[in-house]
Amino acid sequence: MRGLLNRLFELEQNNTTIQTEAAGGVTTFMTMSYIIFLQPAVLSAAGMDNGAVMVATCISAALATLLMGLLANYPFAQAPAVGHNIFFAVIVCGTMGYSWPVALGAVFISGCLFLILSLFGVWGSLVEAVPDSLKHGIAVGIGLLISLVGLEYGGLVVDTPDVLVGLGDLTNKAVLLCLFGVLLIAVLMTLKIRGAMLIGILATAFAGIPLGVVKYHGILSSPPSIQPTLFKLDIAGALNTGLVTVVFVFFFLDLFDTIGTLIGISGQAGFLKNGKLPRADKAILSDAVGTVSGALLGTSTVTSYIESAAGISHGSRTGLSNVFTSLLFVVALFFAPLAQMIGGSFMTDGVLMRPVIAPPLIVVGFLMMKCVKQIKWDDITEAIPAFLAVIIMPLTLSITEGIAFGFITYSLLKLVSGKGKQVHWLIYLFSGLFIIRYIIS
Repeated sequence: MRGLLNRLFELEQNNTTIQTEAAGGVTTFMTMSYIIFLQPAVLSAAGMDNGAVMVATCISAALATLLMGLLANYPFAQAPAVGHNIFFAVIVCGTMGYSWPVALGAVFISGCLFLILSLFGVWGSLVEAVPDSLKHGIAVGIGLLISLVGLEYGGLVVDTPDVLVGLGDLTNKAVLLCLFGVLLIAVLMTLKIRGAMLIGILATAFAGIPLGVVKYHGILSSPPSIQPTLFKLDIAGALNTGLVTVVFVFFFLDLFDTIGTLIGISGQAGFLKNGKLPRADKAILSDAVGTVSGALLGTSTVTSYIESAAGISHGSRTGLSNVFTSLLFVVALFFAPLAQMIGGSFMTDGVLMRPVIAPPLIVVGFLMMKCVKQIKWDDITEAIPAFLAVIIMPLTLSITEGIAFGFITYSLLKLVSGKGKQVHWLIYLFSGLFIIRYIIS
């Protein structure tokens, strides 16, 4: 067995061992396993079955992670992405009013498009088309939107009649529980404790039981049925309702999340060769298959996780690490009561709150804010489009509008400054389509 694993994953060539890969795989799982509990809580807000979403999350993560390890031989784990799930549940199903089967259909279509482009190696030109400042601005805007949702779930930000938003009741026990969770995760991250997010979520959940904010449901059980979400996507509905923009946003988020994560982690691990990632096409293919299979199972976009860096820092160098991470996602299927407890809501003063999942959403927004330093603030033609993307997304609760304002102003400012040739034709195309959309809407 040892010889087979060595040949399959090239352990000796990568100067690693089975034990090291196992430790790295477990470390990666610990840092990203919060999604097992977070995903059902977020998508249940769109009316999806909590248990079925958890099963879909675990299976899609296990499948995509294993595929990445076997095809590309990289220790990049995958699972449904935070941010994509917020766009799915809060924006598409909430603000826009589409049903979750239609939203799943849009995810499936975007995944198929991603799959086709990955097979033909077209993704590189699409990534190059969007300027770096806009990429970073969009990432920051999404982070702020995620944090805003977390602040609302935790009761820290509430509706006010005069200025739209205001500070919540800091004496409310659910709000205090949320603050406890945020501070605990921050302390654990400061102390560089692996699995800080997962530990914070679990500790917040159990701390909420004596407060009456969280209802205890147990720890272990047999896996829930996936039947409520399995193959329930509505592809025809997604096509008929004209969700072109939504499909584009799902595709755009998946594309740049994946590329950004792969490049960022690969640079840290030393996988890049002359600035390029070997077997990148297979890595992208794994991600695309993950999104398509995830939509079929009943969950939002699956993508590569930046938390894989934790396993890499622990020694992971090959896809064997993913095998262990994948197995742990399968084992996690038996922890459905925990997922139900963590995703539970709490009603106070007529406001529905989710104080246990609020802290990780707030912290994820912080992590995405790091991209702000990459924006070229001294170049107005780069900075203002990025700023508009950043500010429009959270204030309109729309990733689409942030991207639209960013694209349109970028094209306009580059043209009037005489730098129009720096803009890729795809940016002009999408800018024109966004303008037409605003005119006819």
